Amino acid sequence: MNKTLNRPIRVLVAKVGLDGHDRGAKIIATSLRDAGMEVIYTGLRQTPEMVVNAALQEDVDAIGISILSGAHMTVFPKIIEIMKQKQVNDVLLTGGGIIPDGDIKKLKEMGVGELFAPGTTMVTIVDYIRDWVSTNRNF
Repeated sequence: MNKTLNRPIRVLVAKVGLDGHDRGAKIIATSLRDAGMEVIYTGLRQTPEMVVNAALQEDVDAIGISILSGAHMTVFPKIIEIMKQKQVNDVLLTGGGIIPDGDIKKLKEMGVGELFAPGTTMVTIVDYIRDWVSTNRNF
């Protein structure tokens, strides 16, 4: 049974690589804030290293990657690799954007959490993050 946290959930929202479209990421960040979460938005053109370092510095519960560029099969595995190197084992890596179903399956097998397609309701995303954090980081 999930328990309510006695603190706000902290989420890092990031755009990695040359993907220059961040309207969706900003909408997600605002919606997560509206749901009571603390959100750090890194802005455009981040590297996987910058994302993981920011997640460590900000002591986040979850990292959300917004990706529309088609580089998801490079970006997510690189972030996972860096998270393992830095022993970031208890932070949710999730995201969304334009990702084919077959690639979603492969990424989830590598350890990525849920990946959300355009049109997913904010309630679905908020509930997923809340449930994951309350189950895996309830401290």
